Amino acid sequence: MNQIRRILGIVWAILGPLAIYLMFNQAVSKVVAANGKIAAAVDEAAKATAEAAKLNIQMQWGIIILIFVPIAFGLMIFGYYSFRGEYDRS
Repeated sequence: MNQIRRILGIVWAILGPLAIYLMFNQAVSKVVAANGKIAAAVDEAAKATAEAAKLNIQMQWGIIILIFVPIAFGLMIFGYYSFRGEYDRS
């Protein structure tokens, strides 16, 4: 059981930065897509709607990133301590 904890510690330690990278990648792609909708707008009403949608997307992803990044760092720390054997039972 202790060996499983150590192996899973490596998994958790790798999963933290991977999740942060994937989250930032997704956020950037959503904002770029919103910029494309603004550029494709033909009249002022459509442009204003697309700009409001872009602001909402930026705000939502900003909140998600601010909440999730510390959780991912905690996951990395948990994985590190698990790999070191801090949670082993004797």
